[in-house]
Amino acid sequence: MYAEIIINSEALEIDRLFTYKVPYELMENIGVGFRVNVPFGQRNKPIEGFVFSLLQEDSIKLDYKVKEILKLCDDEAMLTVEDIQVIQFLRRKYLCKYIDAVRLMIPVGIMKGSKNKKKKVIVINKEVKEDELKKESYINLYNFIINNNGIYTKSEIVNDKEFSLYCLNKLIEKEILKVEEQVVFRYNTRRYDNDYNKLLTDEQRECLDTILNEAKLKYLIKGVTGSGKTEIYIRLVEEMLNQGKSSIVLVPEISLTPQMIERFKGRFGEDVALFHSKLSDGERFDEWYRIKEGKAKLVIGARSALFLPLQNLGLIIIDEEHENTYKSEHNPKYHTREVSEFICELKGCKLILGSATPSVESYYKALKDEYTLIEMHKRVNGKKMPHMQIVDMREELKNKNLSLFSRQLLNELENTLRDKKQVILFLNRRGYSTFISCRSCGYVFKCPECDVSMTYHKNGYLICHYCGRAEKVSKVCPECNSKYVKFFGAGTERVELEVKKYFPNAKVLRMDVDTTRHKNAHESIYNSFKSGEADILIGTQMVSKGLDFKNVTLVGVLAADMSLNMPDYRAAERTYQIITQVAGRAGRGEDEGKVIVQSYTPHHYSLKYAKEEDYESLFREEINIRRLMGNPPFGKILLILGSSKYEEKLVKFMYTLEGNLKKLVLEDFTMLGPVPCIITKLKDNYRWQIIIKGNFDDEFSEKVKDTLYLLNKSVYNEVRVSIDINPNNMT
Repeated sequence: MYAEIIINSEALEIDRLFTYKVPYELMENIGVGFRVNVPFGQRNKPIEGFVFSLLQEDSIKLDYKVKEILKLCDDEAMLTVEDIQVIQFLRRKYLCKYIDAVRLMIPVGIMKGSKNKKKKVIVINKEVKEDELKKESYINLYNFIINNNGIYTKSEIVNDKEFSLYCLNKLIEKEILKVEEQVVFRYNTRRYDNDYNKLLTDEQRECLDTILNEAKLKYLIKGVTGSGKTEIYIRLVEEMLNQGKSSIVLVPEISLTPQMIERFKGRFGEDVALFHSKLSDGERFDEWYRIKEGKAKLVIGARSALFLPLQNLGLIIIDEEHENTYKSEHNPKYHTREVSEFICELKGCKLILGSATPSVESYYKALKDEYTLIEMHKRVNGKKMPHMQIVDMREELKNKNLSLFSRQLLNELENTLRDKKQVILFLNRRGYSTFISCRSCGYVFKCPECDVSMTYHKNGYLICHYCGRAEKVSKVCPECNSKYVKFFGAGTERVELEVKKYFPNAKVLRMDVDTTRHKNAHESIYNSFKSGEADILIGTQMVSKGLDFKNVTLVGVLAADMSLNMPDYRAAERTYQIITQVAGRAGRGEDEGKVIVQSYTPHHYSLKYAKEEDYESLFREEINIRRLMGNPPFGKILLILGSSKYEEKLVKFMYTLEGNLKKLVLEDFTMLGPVPCIITKLKDNYRWQIIIKGNFDDEFSEKVKDTLYLLNKSVYNEVRVSIDINPNNMT
């Protein structure tokens, strides 16, 4: 027997299957998906690999000497046959290496040798014989163990619970109690208050019936904010559990959705596993192991949770399916929605996409009947959508209002605080000032390692939000020694100070990357605001989704133009989405909500349609532009990014690559570049790009990848390249 094996290595040259002979003593135990040790290279250094297929001797012809597998690393397979199919799909669709895809399936901790954490606990051994439990101290201890069977160690029972060590040892000696080794889970042990089934609206009931009773697999729920999509998700999961099937609920970022976790765990308790990037290696291993053992049949997590080893998968839910975070920025650069579609067809499970503002691509598929479209137009309990007003900040300037806040927003803030209601202020930029510039010579304080301006924070430091470099702010221009150094722009820190200046008695919380660095910091801020400990919550996009505060009646969007002016063909769509999402935080309780949107381009169609809650008109505008430009869903964009510390070598490589790619690019395709990226330098590396646009297939992408990697071999240590299909970010 022979095994085709993927070697656990980053090297491009060995991104292929290697054939090894299976020793006779391993034949009965080995299978597809097993992790093995094999000799590799001229020195036969032992290295880890994964079995992708097994071949019988008579089905393979070899004209070279084959090495033998050294040993199996585990007692069971790490990957299933279906996992291997998903890996092949990822490699073909997103042009990644085999090992990049394998690492999605298996936690880093396992690769590093993580094991279950165990402790020795006291458990009941057998039926009690009455003559052996005459002493009251024995009876009390025995009753305690019955109520806490397998929870406490010997030392915890003696030291913390203050039982007699003599009594404990006696009961163990009589074999009434025994010591047993048990796996300890390092995460996700918190208990939540019970969450009970809510009464369904007619729209919710119709949505649920459609999904459960139709034979189709893919659905798009387009429901306004507050229409009760989460309750539908819970009922669907409940039905799957009743059928003995497991479910995955994906959220854009796990730390941004404490409310959803609270509801699911309140409903399903310990059956829920949480999986996301902020877990330690040991915690990730615990959750992965628990899922693989079938001890958790429901997973809530960020995009990586899609690849967990759930048994008998019946349902995949992608909440807020339009969010950018569902597209990976690291290899494999997959889109969660596309991979979910493949898994859904492979395993025959149902796929639910949910959003108040679906992506243009998803809504287009729904109109083409690739998804079943379900619309929900009303909020639960008939609550009204918040009333939105757009303020022209140009008029504010004409009236000599130089504040961050329009007069209308200040007035509404005052009224809301007086009525003891809460406010959310949204600005999608952290820090105090966006940049610092010299008014004398025009010099801008930039990061020496990145071609971007540094952001000023009120701790007195300039910080680069790309590489993390921090410098003490200078009051003198390093270019002309002028003292006319001025702060420009505003971030959430500045908003916080301005709010405190206008409303000194208001209690203010801020939620951005700087205030949520520590574990559970986001949940702590969320709970404080929910319990009414603060009047105003200021934040970046963290406050735009997954939050349901009954007392919030006012939302202020301070700079709607920020996302509108991004160099991205999705800019208008994303502006509409983020304004609609953050506006949806208002008016979820008994009182009607208000939204004030401040803009310097108030007549832009994305703001106009957001105010009118008119997604269909926005879609028509966007789809027509995309059709004219050949952008998704009418074509694909392939981005080739080159980076190097040596600018001349990078430029030479990119122009050589252009010459080679011209032989592949068809007439109806467009190739743009090579040109420097918008951010030309990042972390001390120069950056250039080539973009290919067209309605190309996976075979064309594979040819581009082969051309690129073949050329890259000669300068591999000096120039790094990556390929991204339909990238989120082209800066």
